[in-house]
Amino acid sequence: MVEINSLLHAGYHNPAQRPWQIERTLTKSALMYPIFITDEKDSLIPIPSMPNQYRIGINRLEAFIQPLVAKGLRAVMLFGVPNDSVKDEFGTAADDPEGPVIQAIELLKSKFPALLVSCDVCLCEYTSHGHCGHLNSDHTINNEASVRRLAEVAVNYAKAGADNVAPSDMMDGRMRAIKQGLLDAGLSHRVSLMAYSAKYASALYGPFRDAACSGAKFGDRSAYQLPPGSRGLGRRAIERDVSEGADIIMVKPAMFYLDIVRDAKEIAPNHPIAAYQVSGEYAMIHHAAAAGVFDLKTAVLESMVSLQRAGCNLILTYFTPELLEWLD
Repeated sequence: MVEINSLLHAGYHNPAQRPWQIERTLTKSALMYPIFITDEKDSLIPIPSMPNQYRIGINRLEAFIQPLVAKGLRAVMLFGVPNDSVKDEFGTAADDPEGPVIQAIELLKSKFPALLVSCDVCLCEYTSHGHCGHLNSDHTINNEASVRRLAEVAVNYAKAGADNVAPSDMMDGRMRAIKQGLLDAGLSHRVSLMAYSAKYASALYGPFRDAACSGAKFGDRSAYQLPPGSRGLGRRAIERDVSEGADIIMVKPAMFYLDIVRDAKEIAPNHPIAAYQVSGEYAMIHHAAAAGVFDLKTAVLESMVSLQRAGCNLILTYFTPELLEWLD
């Protein structure tokens, strides 16, 4: 005989009851769209490894974003894709006023003032070696010099009008330095700081590195991104970034790291928790759906629900354009 306290079906038998069992409902305001801005100003270049994604030139950006804003887009994350000719060992071009990111900030805030513009802060797209910071002579990371440069870049993005800066480099102490830089510049009251806190050295970044032309020329990033099996390091990184002034905590990648998302929500219950559904996750879902493994819309929505169930308030996903349609 079934025990009384084992009876669950009646609580969600009627479709009207099922939303009552859901911790969060997915809305358009929970989405942030990552986009790639090229310094080829008139270009709209398809990214072969990321279906329906593009490198967008500044002269094509308004027309690209306008219909998405009309459908309810609230936030974007900018990644610059500069020409190889401007790259050097120090990432000098990262905050060039004539470069793709600062030009995109200024255009978007002028044309779409209500759109939240977030900027990824990293040097890998701008360094000739493809690493995320400055290097010592033995090719190890020079953490102190890297942090100084990253703070300069973040503050210059903020001065250009960015609403949020998001360092993805994984250098030690960069959150405190950037927060102090924003404070010193008189911008800490309006520019938030989103920490890529638990960013793992994942195989899932391949399509992104193709899109951003940011692959390392030697070695890899496993000396500063977290080992995939390291839950404890992820927790420590989250605790560190909270203590250094982060306003938002991010976990990256997303679906393979739901335990870390839940950890983040428990460690920082009063902070918004973000997860980045990265390029490899996006490509896997797309290609599986194209092969008939499952329905694309159903799988994408389930992936969003899983992230919210784990504790996410904000999801960075390349599926944002489709979700803006599906959530109407």
